[in-house]
Amino acid sequence: MSRFTRLLSGGIFTLLLTANVMAGADKLDEPAVLESFMDGFIKPLMKAKNSPSATVAIAQNGQLVFAKGYGFRDTNKREPVDPYTSLFRPGSTSKLFTWVAVMQLVEQGQLDLDVDVNNYLQSFKIKGTFDTPITLRHIMTHTAGFEDGGMGYLIIEDPALSISLREAMERYQPRRVNPPGAQTAYSNYATALAGLIVSNVSGLPFADYIQQKILDPLDMKHSSFVEPLPEQLAETMAVGYALKDGGYVEKPFEIITNFAPAGSLSATSVDMIKFAQAILNGGELNSNRILRQETVDQMLTRNFSHDDRLMGMALGFYESDYNGVRIVGHGGDTQWFHSDLGIDQEHGLVYFVSVSGAEGGEVRSLFAPAFYQQFFPRDEAPPIPPDDFSERAARYAGTYGFWRSNFSTFEKAFGLGGGIKVIPTQDNTLIVTMAGNAKQYAEIEDKLFRQINPGISLVSGLSPRLLAFQENEKGDITGFVMDGLPFMSLRKLPAYATPDFNFTLLGFSMLVFLLVLLQRFYQRVILRSLPATDRSALNAAVYASAANLLAVVSGLIVISMVMERLMSEIPLALKLWLTLPIIATLMSIYLLYRTIIVWKAGSLAGSWARIRFTVVTLCTLFMCWFYYFWNLLGFNYFG
Repeated sequence: MSRFTRLLSGGIFTLLLTANVMAGADKLDEPAVLESFMDGFIKPLMKAKNSPSATVAIAQNGQLVFAKGYGFRDTNKREPVDPYTSLFRPGSTSKLFTWVAVMQLVEQGQLDLDVDVNNYLQSFKIKGTFDTPITLRHIMTHTAGFEDGGMGYLIIEDPALSISLREAMERYQPRRVNPPGAQTAYSNYATALAGLIVSNVSGLPFADYIQQKILDPLDMKHSSFVEPLPEQLAETMAVGYALKDGGYVEKPFEIITNFAPAGSLSATSVDMIKFAQAILNGGELNSNRILRQETVDQMLTRNFSHDDRLMGMALGFYESDYNGVRIVGHGGDTQWFHSDLGIDQEHGLVYFVSVSGAEGGEVRSLFAPAFYQQFFPRDEAPPIPPDDFSERAARYAGTYGFWRSNFSTFEKAFGLGGGIKVIPTQDNTLIVTMAGNAKQYAEIEDKLFRQINPGISLVSGLSPRLLAFQENEKGDITGFVMDGLPFMSLRKLPAYATPDFNFTLLGFSMLVFLLVLLQRFYQRVILRSLPATDRSALNAAVYASAANLLAVVSGLIVISMVMERLMSEIPLALKLWLTLPIIATLMSIYLLYRTIIVWKAGSLAGSWARIRFTVVTLCTLFMCWFYYFWNLLGFNYFG
């Protein structure tokens, strides 16, 4: 069964389930109803997504109304998940603790959200690419303007490779690609930088600060930012698994120490509920206060949005909208764990879910939409496309990419696998294709579009209800923002940066190179009878074709072999492969030289032969551009 088919079946199952269980917020205090829904939602999707374990906890009005583990903490020992003691990896949900730490120091007057962060850095500075300095407010709203990155250093497996937070922030400082405040682009680096500032100002190592100022006051005894985990916690840590040959293969504990403030927490679902409840309570839990009420109010108030008609960024927390209910919280992913924490102020409710497995992210992404469709349903009439939309539809057409992208290292090439297509239709709507799923949107206001059938959103975790497009001073559409992802705006890609352009020319070039090699094989006897100039030219075409074919084919093989290790190291196989684009480029330059000679001399027995020869040369020149544009020409990586 394909990935999309499994997801589709899981989503349809959820829709059928939610139609058959009694709905209503009043059912949250009926344990049997709540557990029936959770079991019916979690268990089938875990099976469909090959997730060996999950944990869910929900509290409302200060009371824990649901806490349950699913699957096994350790499949070999057959130890079931316990929501009170089994630790999961919240991933980027850890960032919320970093933001609380920042605001604690703001309360004490030791930090200012609106001054240059370089004021708080001791041994290095953020490069002054733009006139506007980066502030903590920019960092907490993901508008600092950094490119994305992480391959080779973000998640490691060997604790011996860990370096200090200060050293990591200096060594892995990314390129700044936007002025602060211009675009949202989610940044692990910026968050880790904020954690370093907390450490610098407080005088405590970051993990110690979080333990003393947040975890201990909230009695989160089964949580820690320390990596590897202390022995007493390691014994109850849920094991991460990859699926291989139909079975689960245990994976090492993920070490995020180099970027600890961005994601190194390990915690139980019940502990995470304690943290969420403290925020919902205005910074206090069981008479222990971690923030003042006014500080929490400031954190949970929208601080940035590209379009106020959509959900935006609070301070560190981001807004989501489920059936008209505003949720503030944060999701998180490591390679083997996928989590989400939500705070619903309207209903006095908090929830936390974490699911293991490579595909567990699809389960946790479906959790909140399914939960709110079940217990807080809302019917909404589909939008009616305006009759005159065709007059302006073309301005929206194109391929868009997230600003959360890499621009300066070989990671940029992984952007070839993304891109969101926007295509106008004949019935005055837009078809938006993302993550392999096509959704239809109708214009409801100027540059604002709503999904025509939002009920289908349960089929896909990435299916925003609203889209708001951006335009420049000339009135040209330059990008858009998706509801539910206020921390990652998109830009309209030029044609040469789109997957369609690159894969079309790449495929054509590979076919040409293959034909060159086949022709050489079948005509090797004829080649010996040609003049020396012709033989040199044809040999150059063969060498350049072979070098480029080898670079592309071997690159695909190497990437498939080392993909799981790329977040922790740059494997030797990949480093060696990066020599092949260099060799292919040199061969291509030599072919260009031979092509100039061919045209000057009028050789290769006629203009048609020279044209075919030139096509080969143009394909190799495209490959040179391809390697250069996608940062594959040279050794463009950290470390």
